[in-house]
Amino acid sequence: MHTRHFLQLIALSALWGASFPLLRIASPALGPWLVAGLRCVLAAVVLVTLLHGLRGRWPKRQAWPGLTLLALATAVAPFVLYNWAALIIPAGYSAVLNATAPLFGVLGAAAVREERLTGRRLLGCALGFAGVALLVQLGPVTVTPQVVLAALACVAAAGCYGFGAIFMRRATLAHEALPASAAVHVAATLMLVIPAGLAAPAAHPTPGALMAVAMLGIVTSGFMYWVSMRLMREIAASAATSSAFMIPLFGVTWGALFLGETVTLAMLPGCLLILAATALVTGFNPFRHQLSN
Repeated sequence: MHTRHFLQLIALSALWGASFPLLRIASPALGPWLVAGLRCVLAAVVLVTLLHGLRGRWPKRQAWPGLTLLALATAVAPFVLYNWAALIIPAGYSAVLNATAPLFGVLGAAAVREERLTGRRLLGCALGFAGVALLVQLGPVTVTPQVVLAALACVAAAGCYGFGAIFMRRATLAHEALPASAAVHVAATLMLVIPAGLAAPAAHPTPGALMAVAMLGIVTSGFMYWVSMRLMREIAASAATSSAFMIPLFGVTWGALFLGETVTLAMLPGCLLILAATALVTGFNPFRHQLSN
């Protein structure tokens, strides 16, 4: 792996990890639907501006149904689910639960016969879901029905990302990264415009919430989505999934630093199980990847 690819993976992990504390700021003030809608609008504006500035071409009409499905799986559904979970559970929880995405990616790839479901991968899936249960049970947050539902929402969102990765890989082979990214967020905006508009009157915007949404839309959903699609064209899939290992670290760290969230040793067993499961399922081994300039 080239050094620039490795640095891009770290940047992606750090910024995506930061999205979870940002949601904890934005969602209570604006609501899950409005945050998702504004995030997609801002991302679409950034990507469409870049597309026209670089004189790129939009995907052909027949490609839009597939890209709309990709928008639903990698933007609309996970954004709303994580936004709702952010009303209830700490950012660190959501970030760690997000690490289950590669488990669903492998299950989805096996379902469409792009990868083989081995015993090692099945063991990894079992360990991953055990880790989720441990995290929710042993962490600093008291387990209530709402906490369990919020954790399940995060797992469902991670599942959307995991299964969506299959369509994203296919999209990178069929389209250039920038036009595909722009089309995805335009489609996501169109899907969210009505529910976001209906939710807008109940919002209570604050400067902090608006700044959080701006960061989410412009950076994590705009530039970083484009970067991630470009990266998928340049490095092996096993290396690309390695960012999932670092996102929980950054998510927990940012949540503790900026929101004062509690981090306890009791969370460690669940976190380690989730990361070990992801390694088993994806076959990622950091010692195999040699950096080069």
